Amino acid sequence: MALAVEASARVRGTTSPNPPVGAVVLAAGGEVVGVGGTRPPGQAHAEVVALAEAGTRAAGGTVVVTLEPCAHHGRTPPCADALVAAGVARVVYANADPNPKAAGGADVLRAAGVEVVHLPTRVEPLRAWLHHARTGRPHVTWKYAATLDGRVAAADGTSRWISSAESRAEVHGLRAAVDAIMVGTGTVRVDDPRLTARGTAAVRQPLRVVVGEGELPPGALVLDDSAETLHMRTRDPDVVLAELARRGVVDVLLEGGPTLAGAFARAGRIDRVLAYVAPKLLGDGPAVLRDAGVATITDAVGLVVEQVTMCGPDVRISAVPAAAR
Repeated sequence: MALAVEASARVRGTTSPNPPVGAVVLAAGGEVVGVGGTRPPGQAHAEVVALAEAGTRAAGGTVVVTLEPCAHHGRTPPCADALVAAGVARVVYANADPNPKAAGGADVLRAAGVEVVHLPTRVEPLRAWLHHARTGRPHVTWKYAATLDGRVAAADGTSRWISSAESRAEVHGLRAAVDAIMVGTGTVRVDDPRLTARGTAAVRQPLRVVVGEGELPPGALVLDDSAETLHMRTRDPDVVLAELARRGVVDVLLEGGPTLAGAFARAGRIDRVLAYVAPKLLGDGPAVLRDAGVATITDAVGLVVEQVTMCGPDVRISAVPAAAR
């Protein structure tokens, strides 16, 4: 299963609106004979890719996959049928498919005499897709870099660089793995970010989304031809997310400033917080979050910390809203 999760991670950011699934084929003797990840939309799913690599060695073997094999015919035939045709004896899957249109693959396999095992496993590359399948909304990760005293810039507005080179490199890898990067018009005017994944082996650039009224400055880097840019003249998170869902966006990285982040927090549309906390003190300057709809301590948004690690000299914290657990 760990090998299947690795295959899933390698294709994250290239499959939306389909899930980034990973699959491994074991021959009857237990040796790995095929590994695959879902190809871009309209192309083969992970199980089919892995089966193609395995060839006839898949017969009588086991397929381990991060998501229940699909049972419907969309742009490609059902994966459950492909597994039956390959003559596999057993299928082990990590997550049940919450999409009613595609679910049912496990039942198809059992009806064909294939042993099916559900092995519940957290598959991080599927986090956004599973959220999207259950809610219909893109998954939003709010990523920010701040000092230890919670400032995102100094009193004079300077913010480069609060986080370390190691953290910035990691964020570029994260950008390469999402479908869209979102900021507000204020961030564009003040910081003039390019909002692209750089220094990575990204096979495509994510959609750049700028939210807010008013025109963007002529010559702004987000208007260059290195990636597509969508300017939405609204600050309503649900309107923004509905349009992104319509465009097939599943995984969103919110990199906006305190005001846009506050709007998404106020609307309950932040699904994960990813903080890079630098060992620095500023004592003044803009705080990391504004106008989040919290008037008193009892209104505070409760978070569950998933992971705390180091990234260079910075502390990296991943947390999710407690209400979503």
